[in-house]
Amino acid sequence: MAQRPANVKPPAYLTPSPPVPKPAPAKETKDPLGQDPTRYGDWELKGIAVDF
Repeated sequence: MAQRPANVKPPAYLTPSPPVPKPAPAKETKDPLGQDPTRYGDWELKGIAVDF
């Protein structure tokens, strides 16, 4: 990351920024009918991707 020039300093009354929290992992849901046919933005028919 780039460093600030020596003459540019934050005011003394500012505290350092807190660390950015890590996002929680997304919960994976199971489709009762199998994989969602639109998971790639297109449909699947007998294993072949079909776009409309």
